[in-house]
Amino acid sequence: MKKQKKNKNKMSLLDNILNNLPEVEGPKERRLSFKEKLKWTGVTLVIFFTLGLIPLFGLGENALSQFEYLSMILGAEFGSIISLGIGPLVTSSIVLQLLNGSGLVKFDLTSQEGKKRFQGFQKLLGIFFIIFEAIIYVYMGGLSPAGAFGGAVTTDMALFSTLQMVLVFQLFLGGILIMFMDEIISKWGFGSGISLFIASGVSKQIFVRALSPLPSPTNPNIATGAIPALFQSLSAGDPITAALMFSAVFFTLVVFAIAVYGQAMKIEIPLSFGRIRGHGIRWPLNFIYTSNIPVILIAALLANIQLWARLLQNWGHPILGTFQGNTPVSGLVAWIFSPNIVGKFIKGSLTGSDIAHAGVYLLIMIGGAVVFSIFWVQTAGMDARSQAKQIMSSGLQIPGFRRDERVLERLLNRYIWPLTVMGAITVGFLAATADLTGALTRGTGILLTVMIIYRLYEEIAKQHMMDMHPMMRKFME
Repeated sequence: MKKQKKNKNKMSLLDNILNNLPEVEGPKERRLSFKEKLKWTGVTLVIFFTLGLIPLFGLGENALSQFEYLSMILGAEFGSIISLGIGPLVTSSIVLQLLNGSGLVKFDLTSQEGKKRFQGFQKLLGIFFIIFEAIIYVYMGGLSPAGAFGGAVTTDMALFSTLQMVLVFQLFLGGILIMFMDEIISKWGFGSGISLFIASGVSKQIFVRALSPLPSPTNPNIATGAIPALFQSLSAGDPITAALMFSAVFFTLVVFAIAVYGQAMKIEIPLSFGRIRGHGIRWPLNFIYTSNIPVILIAALLANIQLWARLLQNWGHPILGTFQGNTPVSGLVAWIFSPNIVGKFIKGSLTGSDIAHAGVYLLIMIGGAVVFSIFWVQTAGMDARSQAKQIMSSGLQIPGFRRDERVLERLLNRYIWPLTVMGAITVGFLAATADLTGALTRGTGILLTVMIIYRLYEEIAKQHMMDMHPMMRKFME
């Protein structure tokens, strides 16, 4: 009896904590217009880019500056106040899904109270990872206060410790701001903040790498942008560089085209209104059923492994592998880092070990996407049972069948699980292929951006076609 009372008190305390976590309040009992959502989305993105330009006060050595790919996937700007990016939020989502999927922690996601508890736990876990990752970044040498306030190197350990705490506090502040900005976009804007932060960073990188006329930092003789560099190399009689630039642009466009085509593919299940004869709709199930979520999760997981490997190497314990410059050369991180096999083929340096490495990377991306896709279907209410309940609550049923949730669930199961697996294999294969072919940016980033923008377009067209400006409406059509 005492044990049950003690457990009840613990749950009551936990519920009080979850219910009193700070959050952005959503709009109450009113539908937001297109202009309102556009305003809040635009303002939040401007704040996001502005925070990326604010350097950390007291920062000396920035050992993470070379991880441009990681910063893109994590929606971060290493060395700025948002150096953590979306990493803690995605990590908390991964951990909670794994715990829920394994049954160690169980949430009833079919009820409103269960979903609320899941979201509360996810936010609490996100705050924990913000603090944890901020401490790790600073105390393991990723973002080190090598200088004092005036910039000179200090031997005062008290001052050095103070600067470390100041850096941790700034990272914590930036992480909390990212969390709240994600909530603002989710409740007041278009789509998800996490997705938009990734898409905006990738779009900026693609634009720079495709069109920038400025000299390349690695080769000042050609432009940074692939298109200007292509024409420069052709005029200079350098066919190898021209082929590399052309392949980067070509494979970027190929991945874009296949991703858009895959997003447009769907299965439509005919349903009818039970009480209104002759009227019905088609319930769409997208081929890429879980959208970009599995790719975000597997990319963030691999990015975190690489980041931890670098921090552990700086700390003197390279248990996950070692780096030479920006390139992993041994251990686990060497296998989860994609080789540019097309670039090596053009240069004539492709070996059998490179092909084996590419095969392992391809399997990791596809396998990880499938695993996270299955977890996401189970935890996000996208499984056949949840979809059947949603359809039944809308007053719909399968024509020619009796109105029974179990019948509808069996029918949906024929499509949802194959779509879950095949869609995950497709996005994992596309992301890995773009990485291996040396596209303008990482394949995961390209794929995510295409899918995020396409889903955003679908959401806007579905919800706000009638209340937007006529010129904007014509463009959307």
